[in-house]
Amino acid sequence: MSNQKAARMERIAPFYVMDLLAKAKELEARGRSIIHMEVGEPDFITPQQVVEAGKQALDNGHTGYTAATGIPELRIAISNHYLNRYGITVDPGRIIVTPGSSGALQLVLGVLINPGHEVLMTDPGYPCNKNFVEFFSGVPVALPVGPDTNYQLSAAMVEDNWNDSTRAVMVASPSNPTGTLLGRAEMKGIYETVKSRGGSLIVDEIYQGLVYDDTSFTALEFADDLFIINSFSKYFGMTGWRLGWIVAPQAYVDSLDNLAQNIFLSCTSISQYAALQAFDPDCLDTLEERRQAFRQRRDFLLPALKEIGFGISVVPEGAFYLYADSSKLTNDSFSFAYDLLEDQGVAITPGKDFGNNRPEHHVRFAYTNSIDNMAEGVRRIKQFIKK
Repeated sequence: MSNQKAARMERIAPFYVMDLLAKAKELEARGRSIIHMEVGEPDFITPQQVVEAGKQALDNGHTGYTAATGIPELRIAISNHYLNRYGITVDPGRIIVTPGSSGALQLVLGVLINPGHEVLMTDPGYPCNKNFVEFFSGVPVALPVGPDTNYQLSAAMVEDNWNDSTRAVMVASPSNPTGTLLGRAEMKGIYETVKSRGGSLIVDEIYQGLVYDDTSFTALEFADDLFIINSFSKYFGMTGWRLGWIVAPQAYVDSLDNLAQNIFLSCTSISQYAALQAFDPDCLDTLEERRQAFRQRRDFLLPALKEIGFGISVVPEGAFYLYADSSKLTNDSFSFAYDLLEDQGVAITPGKDFGNNRPEHHVRFAYTNSIDNMAEGVRRIKQFIKK
């Protein structure tokens, strides 16, 4: 048997945080104490109301296929969520329920990208974005961003880097790994620039509920002809249920439905019925308490890391990440992260996971752990640096 692989596999890098997590779990299995600040997964378990709804779905026999676009009740519930929280009316028919935001991104890029089409995005940015573009034989164009633009793209950057091959722009607000936001004016400016060029804007809003210092908004305020990606994983605490959604322009709904039928048939039925309960007022109260807890964690960890010597020039306004300049402590953040795990049992993510914009000088901390555990992590990092 030949061992020939598609050429794209040479360009699709591993997700190093998952390798770090595996090593951390292996050390834990051998009895080591590990402080986890590497994975972007809330440490809060799924709200009990949602868990009970999942159990009830099993008891009610909701174990079969659903429509590829999702059960009507959930599409309506998501539509009502936009109305209740943001005052935006969204036709439930434009909402496509997906297996996580990863499934959503695959569908959107699948209906937009032909071989050779370019997609503009940030560097640093979520690593899978460029890999999804590669999957459809597109060309990811990662533009270096820094504190001067809040680690976000600007309308001017989009204009300067657009060419005849550019098909789409991907932005994230709040973002991974930096936790920064695009303001209303800049988001609208990017949308208008993309529209004037005949392209498509894809907005990742999966951390939308986790905003701390400003009023959260959705890009749907500006237009209907853009793609919104969201998820039940982060704010709603349903990572393992694998459920997300797209709000799509009406003209693309049938194509997304067609592609969904062919790629995954439908999302897990149990997860969809459970997610209905996520919008219950009591559940939303629980989620709001958790949002405040994440804010408290950020406000603890940021000054603690700066005191050690990490550089954090932009305060993250959302998500649960701190993207820190580690150049005063190491010139090789990749080795630093692995050595820190092995020596002190503290797991963080090296900048190499997020692009080619000075990755060796950056690491990401996820404040998805208790303040007590993070305080212990900080103590261990100090000990590591003293060595």
